[in-house]
Amino acid sequence: MIMFLAGLAAVHAPPGILATPMKKRFDLYSKLNQILLDASVFALAFIAAYAIRFEGWPAPRDLRQLVCWLPLLVLARLYVNYSRGIYQLVWRFVSLADALKIAKAIAVVTLGFLALRLLVPEHRVLTYWIKLPLSIIALEGLLSLMGSVAIRALRRIQYSSQRRSAAVPGRTPRRVLLYGAGRAGILLTKELEAGRDYEVVGFIDDDPQKVGSTISGTRVLGSGQNLPALAAKYNIEDVVISMATASRQTLARILTGCRRAGLSAKVIPSLREILEENVPISRLRETHVEDVLGRNSVEVPGLDANVGSTYRGKRILVTGAGGSIGSELVRQLVRLDPARIAILDKDENSIYELEQELLLRRVRIHAEPQIADVRDAGRLRAIFSDFQPQIVFHAAAHKHVPLMERHPCEAVVNNVFGTKNVLAAAADFRAERFVFISSDKAVNPINVMGATKRIGELLVQDAAQTNGIRSACVRFGNVLGSRGSVLPLFQKQIAEGGPVTITHPDMTRYFMTIQEAVQLIVCAGTLAHRGEVFVLDMGQPRNILDLAREMILLSGLEPEKDIATSITGLRPGEKLMEELISSSETLGKTRFDKLSVIESRISTPSEAVVALESHLTRLLEAARRNEPYAIPAILSEMGLGFTTQPAKARSAFAAAD
Repeated sequence: MIMFLAGLAAVHAPPGILATPMKKRFDLYSKLNQILLDASVFALAFIAAYAIRFEGWPAPRDLRQLVCWLPLLVLARLYVNYSRGIYQLVWRFVSLADALKIAKAIAVVTLGFLALRLLVPEHRVLTYWIKLPLSIIALEGLLSLMGSVAIRALRRIQYSSQRRSAAVPGRTPRRVLLYGAGRAGILLTKELEAGRDYEVVGFIDDDPQKVGSTISGTRVLGSGQNLPALAAKYNIEDVVISMATASRQTLARILTGCRRAGLSAKVIPSLREILEENVPISRLRETHVEDVLGRNSVEVPGLDANVGSTYRGKRILVTGAGGSIGSELVRQLVRLDPARIAILDKDENSIYELEQELLLRRVRIHAEPQIADVRDAGRLRAIFSDFQPQIVFHAAAHKHVPLMERHPCEAVVNNVFGTKNVLAAAADFRAERFVFISSDKAVNPINVMGATKRIGELLVQDAAQTNGIRSACVRFGNVLGSRGSVLPLFQKQIAEGGPVTITHPDMTRYFMTIQEAVQLIVCAGTLAHRGEVFVLDMGQPRNILDLAREMILLSGLEPEKDIATSITGLRPGEKLMEELISSSETLGKTRFDKLSVIESRISTPSEAVVALESHLTRLLEAARRNEPYAIPAILSEMGLGFTTQPAKARSAFAAAD
């Protein structure tokens, strides 16, 4: 009876009492009340055991035994519970692990009674007062366990019911299917059921052994092949991909099926977000193309452990902080506990947006906005003088290959002399580290942008030798979803009904996510020494035509049937295949599994440096005089591996501008 009344009180207690702090109102689930509820359960369990054993109220002799042992048993159980931390558990979140912990505490006292029953010798007095019947011991232990777990389970049911009943008037939960009936799916089910935004109708899973079964109270309704029929039958509005470690191929297949069924698809946060950013698994987001294209994600192991000490307590300056790479770099650096971080860009809108984003996230490290152009050496010196950065990440650059072919003077002034200005300021104000963001297009460049990036690498290596700054260059391929990349262009073309334009059917590119690129940059910064060039293991390059067709399929359409593809021909400056290293370079290992270093010969300043300076002077003069046709000729004389475009093609391209 006591167990029933306790559970009934848990379910029907006024919501205000349950939700209001103890200082304001009575708290039914304070630690004292938890102890009192357990004491009631244990007392009732002992009395019920006697009633069952003797099929009614016990005889006076047995009743005296019950009364004698009742307070001792209750105190013993409460003491064991308290010492084992049972009253530290939060009842509304009780789990199977908590139930097992309670069972172990119950077992301790039950085994004590059993030991007394079996080990104490037979004696006329001892047998009566100490040795309890085995049936009493077993029944009392079982009933105590059932009662203890029951009142906590009822509290969890009551809490979940409260959460669901607190829905905003007029808001109907969205009916969803969870794709994946594994651990992540089970955990997500419980989280969503405790909320009020989603109604979990069932699971979808491609394991035929799971189909038709019920997992954690939710039925597995079918496989991915049944998705359209299930969506229509159960009025499904969304599909949530509840797989924490699904491969790119699996995500692409699921997302294609969702699009064909006319359903939107959401995904759970990544394992990195859950562990590093404390993001709850129930914070769903829309799927992005980056989730399913490119390649399987590469995580750099031990990022915080190996990298944190390099940046902790340092003043860090990031140029180009408003761009795709720069902004993500800031997001990751603020988690490494720097003393201060300055975000520099000439685009005030992007800096404002990044600053507001960090403020909304309540990042502990305040980002100090700096509006400046790296081409303005005087402005840079003023910023360096005021901020005194210890670590500099130089991400500011023009990166659009076709546009820089049209405007080579801009590429030279910004990418070459902007880098030179930042390096000079870093040297004059004694920065400790300098990390330069390069590109795979710097290898055997056939375009102006790639040539300027290669010059930037040489300038960084020269500065490392002459000024003693610990420097590094980071070379990687295309970044999925960054501004100016091919994916946003394809998405726009698909949304407009096509055609999707590809310059050559055999063109391939390396791809990586922005998060991976920035992990590489941050890790490279810890290894910076003499201007080394670091490269990420980027897997196999992707064929651009295949990439376009995948994007069309992921949109729920058929290539060449719903959306056409069009081959437009190579543009000046474009390669069919990009390279990460040249034939004269070899890769060596670093302490990071996915990060390699180019073992090139970095010599001390010599006649080659003097020759480089002479060419740079000519480049700057040509750029300032706005002589775009002189730039390729000078670049081709600098020993960069740069080959000029045919004059006819370059003229046609310039005319198209």
